[in-house]
Amino acid sequence: MLQHIFSHTPLYVWAILGFLVYRGVLASRAREVTLRKLCIIPLVMLVLSLSGVHGSFGFDGMAPFAWATGALAGAALAWSLTDARKLTACPERGSVQLPGSWLPLILMMSIFCMKYAVAVTLAVAPATAHAPGFIVPVCLAYGCFSGLFLGGLLRTMAVYRQAHMTSGPQGAAV
Repeated sequence: MLQHIFSHTPLYVWAILGFLVYRGVLASRAREVTLRKLCIIPLVMLVLSLSGVHGSFGFDGMAPFAWATGALAGAALAWSLTDARKLTACPERGSVQLPGSWLPLILMMSIFCMKYAVAVTLAVAPATAHAPGFIVPVCLAYGCFSGLFLGGLLRTMAVYRQAHMTSGPQGAAV
């Protein structure tokens, strides 16, 4: 059965997996990231998450509300857990120094695996697409994963903005 599942997985899914692993490994090392590049993974995760909700359950009914609830909770959690002291804003270069962490890879693999498992579940048992006991936790989890990425991004952007406003063009360690 696993061979059947993997053989019917479109090639672009494996390309997305490769991209996410690559970006996750990069995130494991301390690095300087431009603001534009900082937005890539949260936006990719947002698209994957929302496409998972829309493709599996649509945007009507309880699915979008469960997703939004999870996203708000995840964003609030990431905002509160992101240690601003470990971030260094470099406004003169339009970038931020980030500490290395394996957490982004773990989160990316979690949302990827969850999206894959949901797709397989719905292919094997299509009736689960209408079961509230399946829809709500899946959409909450999709939202929470997206919220974690977005909350971390927003917190980092707030640190950058604070440094930019406080020190002007010279930059500052925050």
